[in-house]
Amino acid sequence: MNIKPLADRVLILPAPAEEKIGGIIIPDTAKEKPLRGKVVAAGNGTKDEEMILKEGDTVLYGKYAGTELELEGEKYLIMRQSDVLAVIE
Repeated sequence: MNIKPLADRVLILPAPAEEKIGGIIIPDTAKEKPLRGKVVAAGNGTKDEEMILKEGDTVLYGKYAGTELELEGEKYLIMRQSDVLAVIE
């Protein structure tokens, strides 16, 4: 994939939604939108805000953060670095 986010934006591959909870299979329509994912590309930052995130970081983000994209059959989110809440180490 040849996508390079601009400025302070990051491209995130969301973690898959839970399929099963304690033996109960959840249908697609009732699944919660995942709130974590992996950074697959990051911009260079801006003159006012340094890019802290890097490729491979696992992050938490807000429920309604970002814009959904579909590339090569995969669903991604693109959002500003400020929309990311935390990095999971």
